[in-house]
Amino acid sequence: MTIPDSVSPSSSLAALEARLAQDLAYLGWPARNWMPARQAAGGETMIDVAIIGGGQAGLAASVALAQLGIRAVIFDRSPAGSEGPWATTARMETLRSPKELTGPALGLPALTFRAWFEAQFGLEAWTALDKIPRLQWMDYLVWYRRVMNVDVRNGMAVTAMQPLPDAAGVRLELRFGDGERSSVLARRLVLATGRDGLGGPAVPAFVNALPRSKWAHSSDEMDYGRLRGLRVGVIGAGSSAMDSAATALEAGAHSVELLIRRPDLPRVNKGKGAGVPGLTQGHYDLPDELKWRIRHYINVLNVPPPHGSTLRVSRHPNAFFNFGCPVLSVEPKGEGMVVSTPRGDFEFDFLIVSTGFKVDWPNRPEFAAIAPHVRTWKDRFTPAPGDEDQELADSPDLGPAFEFKERSPGECPGLARIHCFCYPAALSHGTVSGDIPAISDGAKRLASGIASLFYREDFDQHWAYLQEFAEPELFGDEWTPALPPQERNR
Repeated sequence: MTIPDSVSPSSSLAALEARLAQDLAYLGWPARNWMPARQAAGGETMIDVAIIGGGQAGLAASVALAQLGIRAVIFDRSPAGSEGPWATTARMETLRSPKELTGPALGLPALTFRAWFEAQFGLEAWTALDKIPRLQWMDYLVWYRRVMNVDVRNGMAVTAMQPLPDAAGVRLELRFGDGERSSVLARRLVLATGRDGLGGPAVPAFVNALPRSKWAHSSDEMDYGRLRGLRVGVIGAGSSAMDSAATALEAGAHSVELLIRRPDLPRVNKGKGAGVPGLTQGHYDLPDELKWRIRHYINVLNVPPPHGSTLRVSRHPNAFFNFGCPVLSVEPKGEGMVVSTPRGDFEFDFLIVSTGFKVDWPNRPEFAAIAPHVRTWKDRFTPAPGDEDQELADSPDLGPAFEFKERSPGECPGLARIHCFCYPAALSHGTVSGDIPAISDGAKRLASGIASLFYREDFDQHWAYLQEFAEPELFGDEWTPALPPQERNR
């Protein structure tokens, strides 16, 4: 319902938080900690689960683990409130997902974005809302972290990870914002590192002809105000390309030319058509060829940019959509460049490449100790001729709890203690490890898998505890033993 004038948004939000706290108490969430304390050989205390990344995937993973009585610590290199892309590199005006999706709420109505929004702005405002503003989603995640008491250590970048020789855990090397260094031990490690979780931007080779000051990837942090008055080229036509083009135009670019390889924009989001509970829950159990078929089909057809994002560009008279324009070459020219395409040459002052991301282990030195040993799909599966797909081939081959597998068994003991809960898990598990629609399903799968692995590993301790358990239900004085029937009437 709409918030009455006499009720402030802050008091309504406080009421929601009280409702959430009561729901958590009813559910016993977080659950009792049942994990045996562990120390390394030298006596160093071990964290049960360390999570790299405090965005929505890391938050959801931590909260799902807490529901099962497993404590996690999140390490994020960004300042508090800047985790993930929302307040930094994302440039869309609103989220692309429908506002009704419950995201990382993990089945708790009071933890949904809608509950948070209505508590402050009312039902009428929710009804009028088309899609969720990007920065408002960040505000919601900040609130989510607070009310769920998630342990996030900000300003701490992971510089290295090394499974222990006895396969009992993973050592993380950390660098603080002031340059100080430290290390921690964790029994298990979760990589909640986002879209570029195992690599970075896919940068086309043609930009090598340009000074770095003359081009950017759409995921780069950049002041678009520097593009004022410039002729800007944007390579690509996906969502990020539209967002970058629109941001450049709104910053006062002289013109923006989108160079689009395809003869037309895709019209249908096939990924949305795949988003049914059966696939969400069943993708991992599909045969390899069916997993590949689905993901390759979506990759080939591409996801169209959102309707609103495209209009945000096309409403500018100095925006130009150039189809059938793959880049043939790029050459510097004076203070700018010439980009050659089959439809002619374009002169630009600055170039933005919106060419997606890729698995790129060398780009992530923190993975150096494990990268050579991770089994990928190209080690597991050979697609039919014509169905080759580099993105899929480079994807890690993951176990049921998102754990890495060794390319050669025995070469990297403890590798399976590292869980890949980021976008490159999509081929093995479906899109449950980063995107809003099924992030709760993925977090619950991850948490239940880790709980099972911990119990199996600690079975002897749990067995000993079971045998020693002596809390009585009865004390022996709750009844009086009956006399034999023949003695009762004497």
